Amino acid sequence: MKQLKAFIHPHRVRFVTEALRNSGLCDISNGVGCYNLTVSTVQRLYSGNDQGQQHYSLDLAEPVVAEAKLELICEDDLAPQLVSLIVQAGKPSKGWVFTTTIDAVAEIAGA
Repeated sequence: MKQLKAFIHPHRVRFVTEALRNSGLCDISNGVGCYNLTVSTVQRLYSGNDQGQQHYSLDLAEPVVAEAKLELICEDDLAPQLVSLIVQAGKPSKGWVFTTTIDAVAEIAGA
């Protein structure tokens, strides 16, 4: 299994999740193809030239830019297609998609 982590501009999240849902590669509601799709709002330490996107984080005492972090788990053979789909749906904004291998999985089942 693979874990994909995508850091994208917050306004592109809807386009990426729609593309995943409409691709037929992920049936998020039934856990087929993609598992545990999560989206979090994160702050990246500011490193760009567009000061219009930055704000100052009092918690970090640093200028930051808001980003969305999308994470999902998928079967090995789906990872390249899903990365490509996320990259296309995330455009024209800049971002990153990381792929890592999952060595082990343990389910936590309710009592």
